[in-house]
Amino acid sequence: MSNPDTRLLASGIQSGGAHSSPVALPLSSTTRFSRLIQHSPALIAVLAHLPGVLCIVILTAYGLQLTLPGMILIVSLCAALLAWYWRLPLWWRYINLFFLPMVGFALYLQNQTFAIDPNWYLAGFLILVLTSIGAVRTRVPLYLSSPRAAHELARRLPPNGQLIDLGCGLGGPLVVTHKKRPDARLTGIEAAPLNWLIAKLRLKICGAKADIRLGNLWTANLAHYDIVYAYLSPAPMARLWDKALLEMKTGSLFISNSFSVEGVDTSFDPDEIIDISQPGDLPHELLIWRMR
Repeated sequence: MSNPDTRLLASGIQSGGAHSSPVALPLSSTTRFSRLIQHSPALIAVLAHLPGVLCIVILTAYGLQLTLPGMILIVSLCAALLAWYWRLPLWWRYINLFFLPMVGFALYLQNQTFAIDPNWYLAGFLILVLTSIGAVRTRVPLYLSSPRAAHELARRLPPNGQLIDLGCGLGGPLVVTHKKRPDARLTGIEAAPLNWLIAKLRLKICGAKADIRLGNLWTANLAHYDIVYAYLSPAPMARLWDKALLEMKTGSLFISNSFSVEGVDTSFDPDEIIDISQPGDLPHELLIWRMR
């Protein structure tokens, strides 16, 4: 594989798979914050509400009388503006803007004669469990790959090649890959039952030669695939890298969406980095390693 990577923060940026001389520099506070935003957008989205709360405390201390709707509006606007300023994914900006107003509206309805049936809350909870239960065990939330990522996967598959998507979510990349490369043999593994069912139905409807499995990605044998694709989180990357080294065949591609392999003994330079960012969103890239 590639040479061990020392975090390149200054001029040691690679180009076309070539490795520059490593420059070991301490991570600045700005770099740490940028990495935290990319790896933990949910935590940052929650923290974005705190300045609004502080603003309310200050206004109240100066004697300004605020109504509950007014407080909710101030906190929500501050949270949404910070989410925009920090370039959180687009959906987090809308979540920050509408979450508290929706909570307040639901509480208001509960005090009216036409209150929401509690069974709707139960249904929402069950949907959340069915789509996110795997994240509790794997620390991998549901990330949706962009069509640009799928186009890159399809472009790199050899004729009649085999692709596996580890944590395939709703099956988007596999559907796009099938449409561009109907000769490809596709496999997806998903831990959340509802996501797995949606992915399986989508691939079946479009007529793809796809094996969509409900289960644990660690049980998959990676030896037969030309491309192993993963859009997971920082948490499992070191372990997945070890699995790839043990099982993947020479010449095959290990492709990670956005998340690199980190650790003292497990960090390697990608052979190629492809920018797949979309306007108005956080930077995203495909990190590609060719197994040797």
